Amino acid sequence: MTDARTWFVTGAGRGLGRAIAVAALDRGDRVAATARTLAAVEDLAERYGDAVVPLPLDVTDADAARAAVTRAHERLGRLDVVVNNAGYGLFGYVEEIDPGQLRDLLDVNLFGALHVTQAALPLLRAQGSGHVVQISSSSGVAAWPGLGGYHASKWALEGLSDALAQEVARFGIAVTLVEPGPVATGWRGASAVHTTPLAAYDDARAAAWHPPGASSPDAVARVVLAVADAPEPPLRILVGDLAADAVVPMTRARLDAWRAWETLGRSADRDDR
Repeated sequence: MTDARTWFVTGAGRGLGRAIAVAALDRGDRVAATARTLAAVEDLAERYGDAVVPLPLDVTDADAARAAVTRAHERLGRLDVVVNNAGYGLFGYVEEIDPGQLRDLLDVNLFGALHVTQAALPLLRAQGSGHVVQISSSSGVAAWPGLGGYHASKWALEGLSDALAQEVARFGIAVTLVEPGPVATGWRGASAVHTTPLAAYDDARAAAWHPPGASSPDAVARVVLAVADAPEPPLRILVGDLAADAVVPMTRARLDAWRAWETLGRSADRDDR
């Protein structure tokens, strides 16, 4: 058992964010639990009392993110783990995506994480420690048809966070990208956005492979807590069998393709044309 930690968790009203907040509270940690509406997290205060700070937060609002992080820090005295979990899915083929849908998605999945991270970093630097946990996805390191917009948001989060990890390590701050496969939340249901379908893709849609199962939010939350407790946490961790089974061979195939075309690619820096 580790010493009690303080957490800031976005999207704690339901799904994985709720599971992470509850898992931390159940073991005696303190949590600033945020959601778009205060009503979505108020019940945590009724259940856990002063151990939880319920806060309304629309992560697309940078000023609101700064205010929420500041309020959490004032109430909790410090922030040990900042979890950027707020996000949703966009389903549809690239040709079908309305640019406004993608902008809205990036506002939450990418800029929301940026707003909260930027608000927290000065506090973490001042205390000389901290851990930023980005809830990414196996879709942040691999890609499948029908998810191009969602992939764009998570691949962007991956690049941003990889650079961030290198920038803040000297301040004693760790960064981890948690990359689950399917999780049994509302990601495909109530919280999802769907494009307007084009008939040209109906056959592909009908033949699309759908994962046979999903990890439970509670199981993924246990992984997140274990990563947060690790003396040397990883930059990335694939979570669930489906994530590992899909991403590892796809990464190998990417390496093989680079090698196959390496000679031609390197020829750009050669004079022997």
